[in-house]
Amino acid sequence: MPKPQLQTLTAPDGTVFRDLDHDQQMAPFEDPRRSPAERADDLVGRLSVEEKVGLFFHDIIEVGPGGTLMEGDGAMARSSTREVVIDKLINHVNVHAMPSPRESAQWSNALQQLAATTPHSIPVTVSSDPRHSFSENRGAAFAAGAMSAWPEPLGLAALRDPERVREFADIARQEYVAVGIRSSLHPQIDLGTEPRWGRQFHTFGNDSSFVAEVAAAYIEGFQLDRELGPTSVATMTKHFPDGGPQLDGEDPHFPYGREQVYPGGRFEEHLVPFRRAIEVGTSALMPYYGMPIGLELDGEPIEEVGFGFNRQILTGLLREQLGYTGVICTDWGLVTRLVAMGKPLPARAWGVEHLSPLERVAKAVNAGADQFGGEALTGLLTQAVQQGLVSEQRLDESVRRLLLVKLQLGLFDDPFVDEDAAGEIVGREDFRAAGHRAQAECLVLLRNEPIGDAPALPLRSGLKVYVEGVADEEAARLGEVVADPAEADVAVVRLPAPFSPRDDLFLEEFFHQGTLDYRPGRLALLREIAAVTPLIIDANLERPAILTPFTEFATAILTSVGASDAALADVLTGAVPPQGSLPFEVPRSAAAVRASQSDVPNDTEDPVFEHGAGLRYG
Repeated sequence: MPKPQLQTLTAPDGTVFRDLDHDQQMAPFEDPRRSPAERADDLVGRLSVEEKVGLFFHDIIEVGPGGTLMEGDGAMARSSTREVVIDKLINHVNVHAMPSPRESAQWSNALQQLAATTPHSIPVTVSSDPRHSFSENRGAAFAAGAMSAWPEPLGLAALRDPERVREFADIARQEYVAVGIRSSLHPQIDLGTEPRWGRQFHTFGNDSSFVAEVAAAYIEGFQLDRELGPTSVATMTKHFPDGGPQLDGEDPHFPYGREQVYPGGRFEEHLVPFRRAIEVGTSALMPYYGMPIGLELDGEPIEEVGFGFNRQILTGLLREQLGYTGVICTDWGLVTRLVAMGKPLPARAWGVEHLSPLERVAKAVNAGADQFGGEALTGLLTQAVQQGLVSEQRLDESVRRLLLVKLQLGLFDDPFVDEDAAGEIVGREDFRAAGHRAQAECLVLLRNEPIGDAPALPLRSGLKVYVEGVADEEAARLGEVVADPAEADVAVVRLPAPFSPRDDLFLEEFFHQGTLDYRPGRLALLREIAAVTPLIIDANLERPAILTPFTEFATAILTSVGASDAALADVLTGAVPPQGSLPFEVPRSAAAVRASQSDVPNDTEDPVFEHGAGLRYG
């Protein structure tokens, strides 16, 4: 199928160019022979204030039925596509649910065609949260769907191999590019030093040196080079200067989780992965919602406001000390209150709740933010410029950075994708096989006591097996499935992660927060099973759950973070041996967690399993 095109012309010297400003002449920013920097410099001076302001917003957008443009309000998006792209001149959009690969590619092309009708045809940069997951979390990640399915990052971290992370990133890059996604709102390289924090499943653990190397491999796998190119996906690394040390493990998506603390004085350690991300050229960085409490920088107290509003962090530390020159995009929803799926979510304006939305916008821009995530407040930023709260010179600094990325990605020269190829690339068989292999190998074997004269795992053939939490088809691979544990030779139980259900605010139900203890009734039932047959447990370890009770009665203990039932069956039967090692220690008790320091890795007293623990077959 031919690609949809803006009018393509030939200059007097024979250069073919896209007539982006619709004037039948080749301007410097339209000249494909010039460098991205030269083209960005030229275009900045041609844009109206309204066009510049549009670049500052990275709004949520939805796909319409069958890959069409959504022209009404959706479940998440507050505006139609035309209102976002044409009326507000916004050209960075974050997509959530996506249809089939072909329909997704059709939507992407229709979106770029719409953008080509704006004054300078600035192409749209489509971004996505992680979408190769088993988790469906509308505030953090999406289930893989048609794309290849991989372990969660914490599961990949268990492999202790940055090259496996690079393999994932390269495959995810190809699948993203095929459907027109050119910006990843990841990797998440926070250090998971507070065991209760609910965002850990998308970190790579709490070892700063290892996470730094993984960050480099991830960014290089997506971006391909330190200078982005036409097959790159620009990474937005998060959450600067680290989101891990949250007070009591609560998350700053919510009002009760605003505070970020460093009782162990480890602020510099949490910067290590971000220094490496900057070194390898991450395209963008995202500051977190959290507000630092009692933190100093170079002997000066840091203002206790959210990092997205914090000039000492964004300009003083990130720009001036660390020498970062890329894009800074705030986390989503700093300025305005949101109501979605029938539930409210306050603006994450922590420490500046008393400011008006106009004042919040000005404070963030003057702090050093180039872009607002999840907002479409173009009128407010225009008003801030008109009132002198933000200078047009300040706008131009950010606009140049944002245009440079689009030009490096080749979007001005060809923003379209091949609709026929999308279905061939996304979810390709070898991509799926690589993801499945990683799912199986990342399982961590923590206990493997004998049944008779041999270790419990891998399972012997011909067993009668009692199974909970595993799909019937995969359970049948383990042996003859029986309904009564007393009739079984062995029991296999998959356990979801423990947490405290919350559902008052939007997104709370998707964030597994609170308790790390399994419910007492569940433990009692597992003890009953173990009393009549050897018990094998696979525990979802998206956070360091308290596994201590299992050591009293389980014959074998496995942990996983993003492994399918098929991957588990491969490990249980010995088709694939487990290769994982714990990316954090497993605390002995909730009391030990409460007594630990939130910014210090592996800081609980007498952990039941040490960081790096992991047995092997044989």
